[in-house]
Amino acid sequence: MLLTPIATFCSPFESKFGIPRQSGLAANLRGEIVFEPEYRNVDFLRGIEEFDFLWLLWEFSANRHQATSPVVRPPLLGGNERVGVFATRSPFRPNPVGLSSVRLDYVEWQSARGPVVHVLGADLMDGTPIFDIKPYIVYADSHPDARSGFVDNHRWERLSVEIPTEVACLFNADELVALQQTLELDPRPHYHNSEKKVYGMSFAGYDIRFCVSGGVCRVTEAVKIGAPSGNNTVDDAG
Repeated sequence: MLLTPIATFCSPFESKFGIPRQSGLAANLRGEIVFEPEYRNVDFLRGIEEFDFLWLLWEFSANRHQATSPVVRPPLLGGNERVGVFATRSPFRPNPVGLSSVRLDYVEWQSARGPVVHVLGADLMDGTPIFDIKPYIVYADSHPDARSGFVDNHRWERLSVEIPTEVACLFNADELVALQQTLELDPRPHYHNSEKKVYGMSFAGYDIRFCVSGGVCRVTEAVKIGAPSGNNTVDDAG
């Protein structure tokens, strides 16, 4: 079976680091589904606005090496315990296919890019190929009493986030909320716990630099991606 992309996802994240590890965790994170030319017919989307959520089937396109191990180390388990790959949502799979549930915000029916679907809460990198879109149906897709394996016994502790005014003013209101929600999830690898290390995460055209100490994520700097060294840099003087 040959899968060809029907669309490309547009996201504030230009690299893998920092992307929420599951869809819906950063509920205000905006994204766009831009269709390939042959699918820019509004008839493909007829009736879609009547659904609140969509399933996206997509490719882990940034994974450059072949997954060969039957076990992986989920970050929720601290990156130390091994679990079978089919018992996780790890991106390192025999077939690099991802599945995400996203909230449908609205459809932009007419644009220079054809109809564009605007969604919230996606966990996809900018440029991700999308293979298919299906509506989320409550009676079939919702199982509120279901067990969730090791996830049930490990809470995802959110960080407090401090963003200095000089950085916050670089983003609009929606972007700022999404950035805070993303940082609350602690983007660091879970085996990293140094309180002195400064991490960098691309977001909405900026390299967001931050450190974590005592359960608090502090943004220290925002650098415009592609700017010459020493320019368009915002430092936290505090």
